[in-house]
Amino acid sequence: MTILAEKRCAPCEGGVPALARPAAEAMLSQLNPRWKISEDARQLQAEFGFRNYFRTLAFVNAVAYVATQEDHHPDIDFGYNTCTIRWWTHAVDGLSENDFICAAKVDRLADGK
Repeated sequence: MTILAEKRCAPCEGGVPALARPAAEAMLSQLNPRWKISEDARQLQAEFGFRNYFRTLAFVNAVAYVATQEDHHPDIDFGYNTCTIRWWTHAVDGLSENDFICAAKVDRLADGK
C-alpha cells in the first residue's frame, strides 16, 4: 500500500465521480483520527489546536505551502489558537483521493514528521 503522504495530487478537471462513502472511509482509516467525513460525504475536515497565534499562523502558512505545491486548496478558518481545515474537490463536488493525500501531508505537519 502506498502511503498517502508520499503521493502527489493528480490534476482533476471533473468528469469522474466523487468517492463513494465506503471508499472515502477506507482512505480515512489511513489518516489521524482527527479527520472526519461530513454527513453528506462531500468534505473532509479536521480541527487543530495551538498554544498561541504565532504557532497557529505558522501552521496555516505551512498548510498553504502544501496546498500550493499540490495545486489543491482547502478552506482554512483560524483564530488565536485554533485552525479548521476542510478539503473537498470542487471539480467533482465531493471527495477525491487528492483530499486524502493533502490531509495526510497536513498530518505530517501537525505531528512534526
